[in-house]
Amino acid sequence: MSGPEHAVLVDLRAESEELDALVAALDADQWRTPTPAEGWTIAHQIAHLAWTDERAHRAATDPERFRAEQPADAERLAALVDEAAAAGARLAPPELLERWRAGRADLLHALTTAPAGARVPWYGPPMKVPSLATARIMETWAHGQDVVDALGLERAPTRRLRHVAHIGVRTMGFAFSLHDLPVPTEPVRVELTAPDGELWTWGPPDAADRVSGPALDFCLLVTQRRHRDDLAVTATGRTAEQWLPIAQAFAGRPGPGRPSRVA
Repeated sequence: MSGPEHAVLVDLRAESEELDALVAALDADQWRTPTPAEGWTIAHQIAHLAWTDERAHRAATDPERFRAEQPADAERLAALVDEAAAAGARLAPPELLERWRAGRADLLHALTTAPAGARVPWYGPPMKVPSLATARIMETWAHGQDVVDALGLERAPTRRLRHVAHIGVRTMGFAFSLHDLPVPTEPVRVELTAPDGELWTWGPPDAADRVSGPALDFCLLVTQRRHRDDLAVTATGRTAEQWLPIAQAFAGRPGPGRPSRVA
C-alpha cells in the first residue's frame, strides 16, 4: 500500500501512539479516573478502543465471521459496547494496555496487507480500507479527548484532525437519518481552519449553506465532545443550522452529547 492510503495508516499509528504514551504513564488509581462519558473510567475508554480494534481486525480478516457475529439491532450493539468496555476495564492496567497494543498492531498489519479496493464490513455500510482507517483515527482521537479531559490536560491539535473532520462532513446525511429527518439534497460548504492556519474545505464554493470555524472545534462538535455553544463553529442556511446540533461522526444511536460549559 502506498500514497494516500499508506498515509492514513501512518496517521492511525501516530494517533494511537500519542494516546498510548499518555496512558502508559498513569498509575493504577489514575486508570480508574472517571471520564466525561457517564460510567466510564480511563480504563473503560482504552478497553473500548481495544475491543473496537479487535472487531475491525476481525472484519478485515474474517468478514463472514464478523457478519455472523453482528448484533441484532442498535440496542444490542449499544449493550455489547458497554459490556466489552466493562470487561476490559476489569483487567490490570498493564494487561489492558498490552491487549490494546497487540490488537492495534494486528489491525494495522491487516489493513496494510489488504487487497487493493477491498471493502470491509462494519456497523453500517461496508468501507474501503482508507475509510475504515479514517474511522479508527476518529474514534481513537475522540476517546483520547475523553482521557485528556478526565486528567484536566490539554493536547496540541495536529493535522490528523483532517481525518476526523472529513468523516464528520461525510456523515451529515447519516446524522439526519438517525434523527428521522429527511436527508438534505442541497450541498453544504464546510471551511475549517487547520492547526497550522491552512484552510480545509469540502463542498462547492457557491453553496448557500455554509459551516465554518476552527478544525478543532468542528471535530469536537461532530464527535460530541463539546456542546455547540462552547465552540466557534458557525452555520449559515437552514440545512447547516439544522445539521450542527445533531452532527455525529460515529456509528450507533444518537449520542446525548455534552452539556454546555457556558455559565
